[in-house]
Amino acid sequence: MRIRAYAGLIRVTTLVFRLPGTTPTRADVAVRCAELAETLRGRDRGVVICDVSAVTRPDLVTIETLARLRLTAKRLGWRWETRGAGAALRDLAGLLGLADTLVEAVRQAEEREQAVGVEEVVERGDPAAGEPHHDQRPGHVP
Repeated sequence: MRIRAYAGLIRVTTLVFRLPGTTPTRADVAVRCAELAETLRGRDRGVVICDVSAVTRPDLVTIETLARLRLTAKRLGWRWETRGAGAALRDLAGLLGLADTLVEAVRQAEEREQAVGVEEVVERGDPAAGEPHHDQRPGHVP
């Protein structure tokens, strides 16, 4: 558990909960939720960061585990973040419509902030690109 202080004004408790790389069983779901609930009870509310970087072969039980853990944290007043999700876990969550809920979303660039890794592609002859050779006459082929 880490406690962070920001300029002495806000104190945020951060708890890291790691999901093992082994594929969970249905019985593991209840055990994990009980472990998390026991850990969170009696503490100041904050953020639970679930590290799923060890998960290499996610299945529906993995998704159920994450969903129930998130629900457990939320019921106890904690904010939930999932970090380290691999492509397989993100894809599976996406197929189930739970990508935004269970795995971290790609952060959008804010206004006037440089978007990293975004490349603009302009089609040849696009009048918006300001190409001088673009002719809009009907039947004209460059």
